[in-house]
Amino acid sequence: MVNQQPTSSGPSGSVSQGHNHSHSEALPLTPLPSQHSERHIHPHVHDPESLRRIINRLARIEGHIRGIKTMVQESRPCPDVLVQIAAVRGALDRVARVILDEHLSECIGRAAAEGNIEDEIEELKAALDRFLP
Repeated sequence: MVNQQPTSSGPSGSVSQGHNHSHSEALPLTPLPSQHSERHIHPHVHDPESLRRIINRLARIEGHIRGIKTMVQESRPCPDVLVQIAAVRGALDRVARVILDEHLSECIGRAAAEGNIEDEIEELKAALDRFLP
C-alpha cells in the first residue's frame, strides 16, 4: 500500500507538503475492441476459488491506485509516486501471470480436448500481442 511520508523541512526551515508542480489528470481508460465475443469457442468457466483470488488481487490493486491518486492530489514528491506506480505495475504483472497460467492450464487444455486448439492458440496470441510490450 502507499507509504505516507512525513513532511520535511526545506532549506529555509519552512515545512513542505510536497513540491510545486501539478500532475495532469489521468486519461480515462478505453476498452480495447474485442473479437473475443465474436469467435469465442468454449464457455469461459473458471474455478470459483481461483476467480475469488484474482478478484481479491484486483481489489487490492484498485485500492493502491486510489492511494496513488491521493498522493498526486496532495502534491507528494514525484519519486514517491513513481515507486508506488512501480509497485502497482508489479502487482498487475503478477495477476496477469495468474490469469495466463490458468488460461494455459484450463482453457487451452479444454480446447485441445474439444479439437479447437488452433483457434484458441490464435486467440491467445492476439491477446498476448496486446499485453506484451
